[in-house]
Amino acid sequence: MNVLVTDQGFGKDDWTNGFVSAEQIGAAADAPMLAVDLPSDTDPASLAGLLPGIALIRVEFPSFADGRGFTLARRLRLMGFNGRLRARGHVLADQYAMARRAGFDEVEISPELAARQPWEQWQARAGWQSHDYQSRLRGTA
Repeated sequence: MNVLVTDQGFGKDDWTNGFVSAEQIGAAADAPMLAVDLPSDTDPASLAGLLPGIALIRVEFPSFADGRGFTLARRLRLMGFNGRLRARGHVLADQYAMARRAGFDEVEISPELAARQPWEQWQARAGWQSHDYQSRLRGTA
């Protein structure tokens, strides 16, 4: 079972309703608690009009070097998505602040990664609001 990382620490996944792929959204649109798995190369415009019916979006990170998921998260938030947004896959503790600033609420990692990068390493980035270098440069942080 994978580990969820939030600002409060490591935890278990509390989502029990399953996930559908982007291609299955139309068929599952009547589900009261719809959760969708998206590849990082998804065009968020393809979800226009569907976002209000989605409770959770999980964006796949195939590699820690692939930053398209951060852009996707930001674009989904700008389109008005206010449900849970989860990064899944190869996200490292060093990327946690970026994930939170991009709009992710949580990160889903493997137990192996959790063992290699314990909560203390993620916690060092959990104060992601205070790591805003632009605000520090402007003198507003």
